[in-house]
Amino acid sequence: MNFWYKALKKDKVVTGKLNSTSSQEVVGFLKKNGYIPIEVKKQESILPQFDSVFNRINFTDIVDFTRQMAIMLNAGLTLIDCFNILEKQIKKTELLALVQSLNKEVTEGNTYSSALKKYPEQFSNLYIALVKSGEASGKLSEILLKLAENLEKQREFNSKIKSALTYPVIVVIGMLGVMFVMITFVVPKLLGLYKDFNVDLPASTKILIALSDFSARFWPLIIIAVFAFVTLFKKYTSTKQGKLLFDTVSLNFPAFGSIIKISALVDTTRTLAILIASGVSILDGLNIIIETTGNLVYRNSFINIYKQVEKGFALGTSMDNEGIYPPILVQMTTVGEQTGKLDDTLMRISRYFEAESEIAVKSLTTLIEPLILVVLGIGVGFLVISVITPIYNLTSAFK
Repeated sequence: MNFWYKALKKDKVVTGKLNSTSSQEVVGFLKKNGYIPIEVKKQESILPQFDSVFNRINFTDIVDFTRQMAIMLNAGLTLIDCFNILEKQIKKTELLALVQSLNKEVTEGNTYSSALKKYPEQFSNLYIALVKSGEASGKLSEILLKLAENLEKQREFNSKIKSALTYPVIVVIGMLGVMFVMITFVVPKLLGLYKDFNVDLPASTKILIALSDFSARFWPLIIIAVFAFVTLFKKYTSTKQGKLLFDTVSLNFPAFGSIIKISALVDTTRTLAILIASGVSILDGLNIIIETTGNLVYRNSFINIYKQVEKGFALGTSMDNEGIYPPILVQMTTVGEQTGKLDDTLMRISRYFEAESEIAVKSLTTLIEPLILVVLGIGVGFLVISVITPIYNLTSAFK
């Protein structure tokens, strides 16, 4: 929880915020750092729900925080100096509390990496492992610079994919919503005119009437069924068996599967390259890859690779034995091992996969946009024909 404090230091009154478990702990921390506490009170939020949403630490906050820490450490500042400077600049409450907590841990004599371990939601195992490697080698500023570059590339890459897929997703959701409203509430009123006339309706109109009648009578159940399906789907995919099945199907899904594969390869190759370049052993790097990889198919594959490398097999040979990695990755990894430049080779191949993924995403969006228009045109055409054709038959019957 956050505490607001007012204290005296060198005849100056200072105020600030600290994240702690109790006010007594805040008072003790202030006294230990040369402050004379005047007032300490728990900070209450008027709208805690909104406050937690808007002040939540996101990936961009961590990227910016890492870059700032890297620049200041590279300029010769100490960790404590960096934290003190950031505390004066940060406006977001949760992020400020995080920095203050890290400052407190380091001030008490703990290492930076051990302080980061207390925040697994914000800092991944890769992040902590690289910081620990930087502390051991005395090159923390250099490691943080590489880490910041990696996080920025990851943010840029994810942003490109999201922006490319946002338009098709919005259009599809909007199209389904409009169709549901039309069939449930609009079409029944139009087709109700035909019930008073003894005229043979075309097959398309009969199908539309059946759909609209069912939707109009059971639309609350349809909505409940959709929500129930989504809930059960999320619950099933949260299990190990369900996640493995979903990941396997997604990798083999037309068009989207190739993007998912390439995206996973971009993350793993870049991550492993940075770890090896930072002095982390291949086995430790593979262990971190296993923990950070989200796709269970690739995670299980890297578990097998880890076991093979542990027995003395080369990394390239172990990848080749799995049968799911592109030949270019296997060949480049083998070359990197033979030349002693595995980190540089993996970084180059990650850039190659990143370029391939951008091309794949562009090709997918180019394919999806006209496909959506075709499906939308067929749907609108079916509605128009189903509604207009009976009117034409009625006019013919009257003649």
